[in-house]
Amino acid sequence: MVNSVEFAKRLGKIMDYYDLSAASFADRIQVGRSSISHILSGRNKPSLDFVMKIIQSFPEVELYWLLNGDGKFPRENNPTPSPLPLENEPLKTEKPTKEIVKNEVEKSSFELENLTETTNLPSTSSQKKIHKIVIFYKDGSFESFQN
Repeated sequence: MVNSVEFAKRLGKIMDYYDLSAASFADRIQVGRSSISHILSGRNKPSLDFVMKIIQSFPEVELYWLLNGDGKFPRENNPTPSPLPLENEPLKTEKPTKEIVKNEVEKSSFELENLTETTNLPSTSSQKKIHKIVIFYKDGSFESFQN
């Protein structure tokens, strides 16, 4: 049987580790926000579905540690936090380097020129060249690339 008080403490450790509020944690594992509140307060015990959503969303969380405190958190083989994205959130990747973006721009320009030649598009589209690309990131930062 799961000790609700100890489970709530471990749940709090997970939220602290990932720097998530109760609301954002609930969104991350796709449960109602009240579910988190009720479990943290000790009103409700976690369901199997709730536990499995945590395990699936946070690979650093060991099942036995979450349920009864046995084992370690985070897992030793994966020391850095890497929560899975929300359902409609794209996977986070490293920002592209200017060289990568420049190569992609050149490749796209080349493909566009070839496409124009083979499909008889109006001549104005083949004369257009990419001047600037701006990439906006979800964290509010951006990068600008000029050709």
